[in-house]
Amino acid sequence: MVPNRVLSGMRPTGAMHLGHYHGALKNWVRLQHEHECFFFVADWHALTTHYEERDVMGRYVYEMVVDWIAAGLDPARCTIFLQSRLPEHAELFTLLAMGTPLGWLERVPTYKDQIDKLKGRDLATYGFLGYPLLQAADILIYKATYVPVGEDQSSHVELTREVARRFNNLYGRSRDFDARVAAALAKLAKDDQRYFEKQRKAFGETGADEALAKAEGVLRKAAASVSGWTADDTELLAGHFKGSGQSILAEPQALHTEVLRLPGTDGTKMSKSYGNAILMREAPAELTKKLRAMATDPARVRRTDPGTPEKCPVWQLHKVYSAEATRDWVVKGCTTAGIGCLECKQPVIDAMLAEQQPWRERAQPYLDQPQRLRDIVDDGCARARVVAQETMRDVRDAMGLNYT
Repeated sequence: MVPNRVLSGMRPTGAMHLGHYHGALKNWVRLQHEHECFFFVADWHALTTHYEERDVMGRYVYEMVVDWIAAGLDPARCTIFLQSRLPEHAELFTLLAMGTPLGWLERVPTYKDQIDKLKGRDLATYGFLGYPLLQAADILIYKATYVPVGEDQSSHVELTREVARRFNNLYGRSRDFDARVAAALAKLAKDDQRYFEKQRKAFGETGADEALAKAEGVLRKAAASVSGWTADDTELLAGHFKGSGQSILAEPQALHTEVLRLPGTDGTKMSKSYGNAILMREAPAELTKKLRAMATDPARVRRTDPGTPEKCPVWQLHKVYSAEATRDWVVKGCTTAGIGCLECKQPVIDAMLAEQQPWRERAQPYLDQPQRLRDIVDDGCARARVVAQETMRDVRDAMGLNYT
């Protein structure tokens, strides 16, 4: 059985800001201690919207990876790699494209949304239309169990599940499929055979997760105790249970992790493109300058004007960075005009500086010796390639492409 794997990636945008950290990286750091994790730089995805920006791509890639490691990603605990170093991603993307209906891609919610947001760019390209399928290939090639996403990205994981299901339906049934299923079932004890088939019927009628869990329990028991049982037997009966044939490509689950969206210095969503971002390794003096100039409650025109914390972007930062006692002090001081805005900002400034100090320390060795960073990426690419090539052998064999 494939271990629980987590797969996620980011487009290379250069140095990360605090929104990246609290929105994704902090979760990645936690997940690496709980699952087998693959984290990749999605440089091909960057080309789907910024295909002309070739001069900055390399610099952006390594600036971002430095911040990943600074945030706490440990190359000994997770696999860090570059999408473009593994042509297997492109091969799977191409093969999946042969059987994926065009309408599936056109209905992805973010497709029209991105066209509206990026009106200044020519997005009438196959690459942009097909990027959700490339994303599906990125996930499926590692047979990922979980994909950490926010609620607004769930549609991409669901598309990936549909693509995997269609592929398994098309190619998962070999000519001797029924005979192989019967042979695998015959290895089970009679009671387990009847129980498994009972759960399969229940799942087919209701789709109940309980039936699936019970059937998976039978397969785990068989893997641990039945003489002559193989991983192929497990995969075969798992596909038989779901009615899809052998599960060549595993259907991933969305892992809804906590996503914090930090406001930028102007009060809108933090983004480098908006010029309102605070970088993860911002120079202390520059961080202090940005925070002191940050927008606040517009009602507080004068020091003596009371304010409303919920209307102030700085309050959103207090929710992330300040303890309850500090937040109570802010609420009382703001609503009574007992403190000024600069006083209110200082605890956030102090907390951000304390948070960033270890990031700067962890990043420095890689800034001093860039080859160390490249060695980490090279090693990660090699580890990822082993898994990707194994999946592609299965895919080519299922599609009848392993002929000589």
